Amino acid sequence: MLRIDQASVFFPARGGRVVHALDQVSLDIPQGGFVVALGTSGCGKSTLLNALAGFLPLSQGSIMLDGRPIVGPGSDRGVVFQKDTLLPWKSVLDNVALGLKFAGIGRVQRRERAMELLRLVGLQEFADAAPYELSGGMRQRVGIARALATDPAILLMDEPFGARDSMTREQMQELLISVWSRTGKRIFFITHSIDEALMLGTQLIVMSPRPGRIVARFELDFVRAIARDGNTRAVKSSAEFVRLREEIRAIVHQTEGQEALES
Repeated sequence: MLRIDQASVFFPARGGRVVHALDQVSLDIPQGGFVVALGTSGCGKSTLLNALAGFLPLSQGSIMLDGRPIVGPGSDRGVVFQKDTLLPWKSVLDNVALGLKFAGIGRVQRRERAMELLRLVGLQEFADAAPYELSGGMRQRVGIARALATDPAILLMDEPFGARDSMTREQMQELLISVWSRTGKRIFFITHSIDEALMLGTQLIVMSPRPGRIVARFELDFVRAIARDGNTRAVKSSAEFVRLREEIRAIVHQTEGQEALES
């Protein structure tokens, strides 16, 4: 279990002010869980992800991963960023294998593992290519493979498909569902898109603008239906999907209105 308990984050700001970015967030992510955090800019989604990654210390509260406190970055957490961070002078295969190299894994073994992951994301034919030879969506696939290389306990994804066009974004969503279904990994994914959140999550949390709090939680099953049947269009056009989309949109708009009143 990944357990977030009463997590709060305060940032110092100019003029002696303090920015309250995250407020008493509690959340459990079980093995195989796919949790999506949804909210407008400034709701603490990225702050929470950075705390999970160990990039940012909590001001209050705790985060435990399988019984161990998170106090800094570690190979038990794989991170996929908004923009790919591939090394342009290395091949696709060497980019995927980079974390294994740092972990002291031998060349033959890390190449085998990297090729296994490139097959998982459908890029085995591009193992020897340079990152600049790939499309944006393909580079993001490499980023997913690289994050999985060290077999992390959880995959942390910071709006990885936000910059993609609608067709590529849908393809990437379907790829991620396939990867999740085949690997059984825990995933924490943040997004601004209600449709994306509903489509991907086994649990969806809606966060309020600063200070970031969880204001609504939804247990979902759409992602399992897509993983089972492969019919994304049928799921997204179902009456229950449409109903929840409107319910969540109303919650998000309400939090936006509350922020406007408080400012």
